[in-house]
Amino acid sequence: MLCGLVTALRTLTVLPVPGKDTKTFSNSLYWFPMVGLLLGLFQAGVGYAVYIAGWNELSAALVVLSGVAITRGMHADGLADMADGFWGGKSKESSLRIMKDPNIGSFAALALSGMMLLKWIAVLKLAGSGTFGVIAGGVLLARWVQVLLASSLSYARNEGGTAQSFVNGAGWKHILLTSILTLTCLYPLLQFSLYPFVLEVLTAIAAGLLIGILSYRKIGGVTGDVLGAASEVTEVLVWITGAVLHYQH
Repeated sequence: MLCGLVTALRTLTVLPVPGKDTKTFSNSLYWFPMVGLLLGLFQAGVGYAVYIAGWNELSAALVVLSGVAITRGMHADGLADMADGFWGGKSKESSLRIMKDPNIGSFAALALSGMMLLKWIAVLKLAGSGTFGVIAGGVLLARWVQVLLASSLSYARNEGGTAQSFVNGAGWKHILLTSILTLTCLYPLLQFSLYPFVLEVLTAIAAGLLIGILSYRKIGGVTGDVLGAASEVTEVLVWITGAVLHYQH
């Protein structure tokens, strides 16, 4: 079982983790929320270290940049590829071909710049109020949504790809167990406050549905790029929701 954790850490982070990968890569999905929690606490901790020095703008920037650094920009790259493929491709085949191209197009550049800006604005509000639990919670929920999509949709590429081994074999057990784990970890992060807890979970589900429906209609399933994009979209929407909730209070 710990082999699944090793694979999850190697997949989602740049951390040099010792040990053997799991033979069934879909088993690593069970650990995605825990890795998300670790990443979220790391990002929140980086931001808090600067926040206590009184520099909120830098705190927010480092929260965003530390997330990119520790994940080697994998999810941001997925967002960029999906933006180019979905808005540049006229068919499933052309979309998948564009998504596989390592070059960055105009849609990718717009998506990345817009995402980074939105994240910084949302985290600036959260950091300014010391609401770092929401920051960690957004990262946790983002990895949970990856599991939901990988377990609900088929892999889109007929020729296979990097994420195929994670998607194949994923199912309702992954959804059930990761949901229990995610919700259990999220509630304390939000200071055991029910209203923000429910709203943040619903926001994450809505983000997953949005990306899932869009991807199903465009390419008939998911790819690694789609899962990465779903993580980015979920993260920023949860942070924005948290920032709005704090503003109202």
